[in-house]
Amino acid sequence: MDRYQCPCGYIYDPAVGDEEHGVKPGTAFEDVPSDWVCPVCGAPKDLFEKM
Repeated sequence: MDRYQCPCGYIYDPAVGDEEHGVKPGTAFEDVPSDWVCPVCGAPKDLFEKM
């Protein structure tokens, strides 16, 4: 699965997810809810770029 990077430098890794914000490990970026935001800076999902 692909990883995606926020402009602030945070990297969403599907293997890790973001359990603190309701995204379980193994969740592909495409399956992350559209209202999810970067846990570091609060940027919306649509600003992330595929690595």
